[in-house]
Amino acid sequence: MTAQSNLAHKLISDVWQRPQPRRWLLLLVAVGALLVMAFYTVTDASRLAGSPVLAGADWAGYAVCHRITSHSFLINGVDVGRQFPLCARCTGMYLGAALAFVIFSLAGRLGWSELPPRRVLLVLLGFIGLMGIDGVNSYSYFFPDAPHLYAPRNWLRLLTGMGTGLAMGIFILPALAQTLWRRPNWRAPVGSLRELAGMALVALTAVLLLLTNNPTVLYVLALVSVAGLLLVLSGINAVFLLILLRRDGRAENWRQTAVPLLISLTLALVELSAVSIVRFNLTGTMTGFPGL
Repeated sequence: MTAQSNLAHKLISDVWQRPQPRRWLLLLVAVGALLVMAFYTVTDASRLAGSPVLAGADWAGYAVCHRITSHSFLINGVDVGRQFPLCARCTGMYLGAALAFVIFSLAGRLGWSELPPRRVLLVLLGFIGLMGIDGVNSYSYFFPDAPHLYAPRNWLRLLTGMGTGLAMGIFILPALAQTLWRRPNWRAPVGSLRELAGMALVALTAVLLLLTNNPTVLYVLALVSVAGLLLVLSGINAVFLLILLRRDGRAENWRQTAVPLLISLTLALVELSAVSIVRFNLTGTMTGFPGL
């Protein structure tokens, strides 16, 4: 029986480690489609302002983010700019989480279910701590007499949020893998500081791309950040749903995960919509809070 279990584990590991060129092709097609759609949209300011895609993204972001305009990036600049669906910090967080999902998918590590080693965990906790410090410092600016360390900047909000987003993805994915699979691959998707540095380099590249203020790039990254929000919430929903229904640890292949993941995504959309509707009825605004 032990020999059979070892053989099954080896086969699953081999499948995950096998290169998947099709994943790269799908990624390139998706990015290409987003770039074409973005270029078509941002070339006309009126079309950008009335974009139904961004309007839907606004409603998703509105459920979890304050959306204060001064704390957010704008597509097409200050004069005719279109505010991001999420503030700079939330954009970084959910963009980082989305990048973690993409990196693990391309590396064939979506089924790896161990938390990272201690030294990696400490660095990730450091990322979260840096965002906390920057957040408290930024919040102090709402009170003129409150002490602060430095003047808040949107690029700092984005950068510290990105670190926390990577941590979110690295924590959520193993939990989801443990909940989904009958025989999860008991390895950490980020096994060393070197691998974490590689992910951080990808995240830094995304930050630099966003700071170019190219409207097409901004449009794409705005949508990817909202996709990251949906991925995070769907992943959390899936973990709780499967555990509560006692359906965890049953999937043998990706086809068997389709139903629980689809239900979790639907729940995420319902949850975000419900919170946004309640908040809008209370505040009457989609940007920030009354008076801000």
